[in-house]
Amino acid sequence: MEGHGRFEEFSLLGGPLHWLGCRLGLVRGGTNTFRLGVALGLLAWGVLMLLALLQGFGHKVFSLAVIGVHVRLLVAIPLFFVCETWVVPRMAEFVRNIVRSGLVPETELPALASDIRRVGRMKDSWLAEVLFLILAFTWPLIGTVGDLQGKTGNWASILAQAGGRITLINGWYLMFCLPLFRFLMFRWLWRLGLWWYFLRRVEKLKLLLIPTHSDGTAGLGYLEVVQEHFIPLALAISAVFSASFAEGIFSGTMAFETLYRLIPMVLLLVAVLFIGPLFTFSPKLWVCRVTGLNEYMVMAHHYVDAFDRKWIRDEQASGESQLGTSDIQSLADLTNSVNVVRGMRWIPVGQRLMMGLAVSVIVPLLPLSFLKYPVDQLAVRLFQMLTGL
Repeated sequence: MEGHGRFEEFSLLGGPLHWLGCRLGLVRGGTNTFRLGVALGLLAWGVLMLLALLQGFGHKVFSLAVIGVHVRLLVAIPLFFVCETWVVPRMAEFVRNIVRSGLVPETELPALASDIRRVGRMKDSWLAEVLFLILAFTWPLIGTVGDLQGKTGNWASILAQAGGRITLINGWYLMFCLPLFRFLMFRWLWRLGLWWYFLRRVEKLKLLLIPTHSDGTAGLGYLEVVQEHFIPLALAISAVFSASFAEGIFSGTMAFETLYRLIPMVLLLVAVLFIGPLFTFSPKLWVCRVTGLNEYMVMAHHYVDAFDRKWIRDEQASGESQLGTSDIQSLADLTNSVNVVRGMRWIPVGQRLMMGLAVSVIVPLLPLSFLKYPVDQLAVRLFQMLTGL
């Protein structure tokens, strides 16, 4: 890290899959893994489509009943890698930011360096990815998640549709495509856990939080920028849920009205995953705000008292003598400082992040409305409302 040679570059990229992507030339610049995600998704989907065409099921592959297959392989998997391409450099920038700004004092830098090395060892662990791979294959033996999985996310449903037989098509899907998706999902959950753990370790440091900082979060404002770059992952999660809901509604195993309680659950899940970790800093930000209000209000009282005695109570003070004095501007600046402390947020989250996550969840779910209200009927209704006919 610049100016601090003892620091490693903070990164959550690592492990066997990342190493393989680098060896194959699918990872550019050490952090751009998008090509790797596209290659994995297209490999799984391409072989599946080829098998379907060879066995005469080409007319069924684009049915709404199997929309989850296409979404998992062509949308979710590439988005997993878009997210890591975007967010990992921002995480590294956050660490550089808290060091350069002095938010982490010199005495705490060795502890921060130790935490970065610890996270580096865990994210490079081959054992973790091997366990995720095993779990990806054994997940059907552990249990199911009920209707949320949809027809193409449920091992039992897929086999039941094939009469209990393993064919080339469902064999490839069950033994490669689904395990690949689950493996990448577990891999991302592990990284989110590591990020949460790192933020927790940073919170334990003796941070030099400044209540009047212009970002409104005592100097932790860039953390919100990091979390905004998780939007592709939130989009992938919502897209998979949307496809699963569509399969359930299309097959008749799920009522459309069920969405009214499931959509808030998806929003809550995304909030827990991407806003939840930021609550780690809430206790310190709360203390910083309360302490800052106390200190700045005491200072404000002393200044205002002196200002009042000099410019209001003093009989010799006149309008002419007050012209051009810096005391009035200082009073305004002090008032602004107190207002900044009063408005300080106790969690580094703003409207931009919340709106971004909400939109990333809602947009993939919007097409579900067409299952209850066909496009042609919606178009006619909108035309009638517009023209008054």
